[in-house]
Formats: sequence, structure tokens, C-alpha cells
Amino acid sequence: MLDFELLSILLPAFAAGLLVLSTHVVLGQQVLKRGIIFIDLAIAQIAAVGAIVAHINHDLEQVAYANVWMPALFAFAGAGIISWLSGRFEEELEAFIGCFYVLSAVAAMLLLANDPHGGELLKQLMDGQILWASWPQLVFPGLVYAAILALLIARPGLLEGKLFYFLFAIVITLSVELVGVYLVFSTLILPALALNQYKGNGRLGWAYLVGIIGYSLGLLVSAQYDLPSGASIVACLAISAIICRLLVSYSSKKS
Repeated sequence: MLDFELLSILLPAFAAGLLVLSTHVVLGQQVLKRGIIFIDLAIAQIAAVGAIVAHINHDLEQVAYANVWMPALFAFAGAGIISWLSGRFEEELEAFIGCFYVLSAVAAMLLLANDPHGGELLKQLMDGQILWASWPQLVFPGLVYAAILALLIARPGLLEGKLFYFLFAIVITLSVELVGVYLVFSTLILPALALNQYKGNGRLGWAYLVGIIGYSLGLLVSAQYDLPSGASIVACLAISAIICRLLVSYSSKKS
């Protein structure tokens, strides 16, 4: 039985998950459509490098909101380069994106090599701290996500153009701060992949449901068995996506 104190922790964490899902399900379907599966990992990792730079530079660390705008600058730079590459090396784009991810991961390790708290910071950026989410912390990402969703509803064609990469960078930067790199990737890919073969109506709605079930069960499992929240949610998202994928496959064969 969940007590009030535990609910006060789980509810803002669940709200953070819903915020991340609100944009990532839409963007994840576009990622699959473009065949650039690892762009989210690459951009998220590049944003993480920006956060590390802000952390190790004590002058920057004192600047207001450096933990937000510094990762954003790195993410925008990465998105700009990938956007440029997409017009010139389309067939090799996924390979370039993979290289971006590996190089940024190595850069993060090198930057934190002599930091006594480097391992802890790296774990925080990768696994996230969704259970530490607070209601005030959700206000700014919520407003930005709402603005981006409104923009995509008004101009859905933006998903097809190169501006997609910059919208993607904004979303990923905020999401890494909220839930970490692993959950960013899982939230983008798993719900979209679960419904990728679904040909019926309401695919987007079903994808959201897969994500909501994954986050709900993950947080409950984490609380019940005292497990890492990020890892628990990733595992439950994967289970939810697999079950959905099997049901879609079964229904398509039956029809």
C-alpha cells in the first residue's frame, strides 16, 4: 500500500514521465520513419557533455541556469551538424550519428576522468533522477513541450523538414535533465516501435498508452522493491512495448 509520503514522490515523477512522453512519442515515430534510430542517443549524449562542461567549469557553474542553456548549446550544435550531414551524406547518416554518440560518450569520460564525483555525475546523466523531480521543476519543460506540440499541430510539416533536428535538440536537452539519457532513448523508440507495424486508426494514442503503462508500472516496481527508478521504467517500457507488438502481430494475422 502506497502511503502519502511515497505518493508525494511518485506523483511528480509520473508527471515528469507524462511530459516526456507528450513529445517523445510523436518525435519517436518520425525518428523511425527517417531511419535515424540513434539520433536521440547522440543528441542526448552531446547535451550531457554540455552539462559536464558546465559542471567542471566553476565560473560557468555559478551562472544562472547554466545546467540548462549549456547542454542546449551543445545539443543545438550537434543538431546543426547532423542537419548539415543529412543533406550531403544521407546514405551514411546513421553511421555518422553513431560516431557522434561514441565520440561524445568518450569526451564525457575524459572530461570527468579526474573529477572525484565524475562517476556519480555520469550515472546521474545516464540513468536520470526522475524520482527527484519536483512540481516547480516541471513548469519550464511543460511550457516548452506545450509550445512545441502546439507548433507541430499547427504546422505538422515541420517534422519532415530540417527544423525537426532543432526541435528535437530542444526536447532532448530538457528531457535529459529530467529523466536521463537511457529513458530519453527508451521513451522515443519503444512506444514508436511497438506500433510501427500497426495499420489501424489511433496509432499515436496506442503508442501513448504503451508509454503510460511502462512509466506507471516502472515507478510502482521501483517503489515496491527499492530498485533504481530509471532502470525499472526502461524494463517496464520494454515489456509493455513487446506485449503490444505481439498483440499487433497476432491481430494482423487473424485479420
